[in-house]
Formats: sequence, C-alpha cells, structure tokens
Amino acid sequence: MELKLSKPICFFDLETTGTNVATDRIVEISILKVHPNGNKESYTWRVNPEMPIPAGAAAIHGITDEMVANEPTFKELAPKVHALMKDSDLGGFNSNRFDIPLLAEELLRADVDFDLKKAASVDVQTIFHKMEKRTLEAAYKFYCNKELENAHSAEADTIATYEVLKAQLDKYEDLENDVNTLATFSSHKNYADFAGYIGFDKDGAEVFSFGKHRGKKVEDVMEQEPGYFGWLLNADFPLYTKKVLTRIKLSKLNNKL
Repeated sequence: MELKLSKPICFFDLETTGTNVATDRIVEISILKVHPNGNKESYTWRVNPEMPIPAGAAAIHGITDEMVANEPTFKELAPKVHALMKDSDLGGFNSNRFDIPLLAEELLRADVDFDLKKAASVDVQTIFHKMEKRTLEAAYKFYCNKELENAHSAEADTIATYEVLKAQLDKYEDLENDVNTLATFSSHKNYADFAGYIGFDKDGAEVFSFGKHRGKKVEDVMEQEPGYFGWLLNADFPLYTKKVLTRIKLSKLNNKL
C-alpha cells in the first residue's frame, strides 16, 4: 500500500562513530525522499566525522578512517541535507530515539537552525513493537519456549515475568545484568529534548529529569539559581538540550516584559 502524503517524507538512516548523541558523529547518511505524487529521490553520502572511528563501530558498519578521509565533513553537506528535509516529514527505524537526535546535533554544529521537532516523525520500529503481539504470554513463549499456564493470575504472571527477564539476560549478551541499567533501558517517557534531560510534569511544564534539581520546573530553577543555567550551557550536554533550555529561559524573560 502506498503512503498517503500531503507533503514529502524523508526516510533516513545514519551510520555513526558510536551511540552517544552528544559526542558521536555521522560517517554515512542515506536519505530517501518520497513525494506525494509517488516520485522518489535517493541520496547517500559518506562523511568525514573529523574524529577517529572506533574499531567497534567500524566492525558494525564497515566504514573505516581511510574510507572517509577524503569525504566531505557534515558541515559541508549540511546545506544539501537541509534543502532535502526542510519541507518534509521524517521516517526511520528507531529514528525517534537515535537518528533524529544525532542529526539534530550535527545540524546545530553546522550552524543550521532546523528544528526537527517541528516535523512529523514516523518511527517504523515503534509501529512494529506496538502492532505485533507484546503480551506476557507471547514473551514467555518466545524467550522460555513454554506456554504460560494460568495467564492473568497474579502469581503465574509474576513468576513468568521473572523468568522472562532471566531468559532475556541469557539471550542478549550486551544486556547488562544491572537493575538500574535495565530500568533505564526499559523506560519510555516523553521529553522536551531528545536526550531525555528535560521532561514534563503532569501539567505539561518542563522539568529537569536528572541531577540535584530532578523533578523541579526548569523556569523556577533558572530564576532561583541563575548560575545553574550557565553551568549547563558550558557542560557536556547535547546542543539540542541547550537549545531547549535557552528557549525556556528566553520565553520566561519575554513573559516578564
């Protein structure tokens, strides 16, 4: 079934030096732009990340330092990427959690003020996870290779949940056997920024989701402790997070005028 589009949509994927949104860089970007009339444009660029590509990352995507040494930097490619995407919605696989946040960082580094939050973002991975059966019975059968008897009884479900988690740790070697890490890995929340440093309270106000001011309203902290804002801007936080903080601060100042 073809997509019903009122505007173009750009499906894209990134290969990178790693998975840290704030510090890692793009080594390859591929964009497929689909127009409402069905026409398609496809572009792929290798990118010089201006930093060494770790061996672990190169082992995954096969791109080495030598292969990108003479390729353009992302700052050189940014105008082309922006021209392709500026009128479009976005699509990807796990794009809401990784590709879009990292692309936003690269665009800000390249001095391209393009707010990707304003585009509709279709994450195909999320659709997959929501549409395919994700019940405890399905997980128990998949991971433990057994049928869950007495499903939806509290005792059976509790024991099955414990057994599924142990089976997941056996199956996925890179899943760290640490409760705090597992809690972070399994969380789903809505954030004002991509990296999850700024969340929302029950009234929709931005709140810090980390550190000594966790749970406090951002605008209140900035007013009561102005030095904290300066520290955040100079610390190693993602550029998009800093952009959101600056927007909140400017909005607060404008409301006072």
